[in-house]
Amino acid sequence: QVQLVESGGGLVQAGDSLRLACAASGRTFSRLTMGWFRQAPGKEREFVSAISKSGGSTNYADSVKGRFTISRDNAGNTVYLQMSTLKPEDTAVYYCAADSRWGWGSVAQSTGGYDYWGQGTQVTVSS
Repeated sequence: QVQLVESGGGLVQAGDSLRLACAASGRTFSRLTMGWFRQAPGKEREFVSAISKSGGSTNYADSVKGRFTISRDNAGNTVYLQMSTLKPEDTAVYYCAADSRWGWGSVAQSTGGYDYWGQGTQVTVSS
């Protein structure tokens, strides 16, 4: 079993930056593909970004490409999402996700690609 705890959410203004962190426990972190998803009120949960076990492969939703950066610290069992130039439409609950089934250099972009989920952290961007 994998436990994921997100932190770093908050209320910011448009144009500001924020860094989310997700601490993982319960399994060797380097054997987990990690992802970030978000869910706005009344909307489906959507993919934001993912990073492979090695950290060598990353993927981003078109809506965040060039503004968000995912990274991981395998020694510290933590994955990060650096968010810059935030927009009101980035407002959502952000969820960290993990899965062990994917290959060393692979990432997954669908919610079905992850077995483990955090409780979420709220990000609110005011205009």
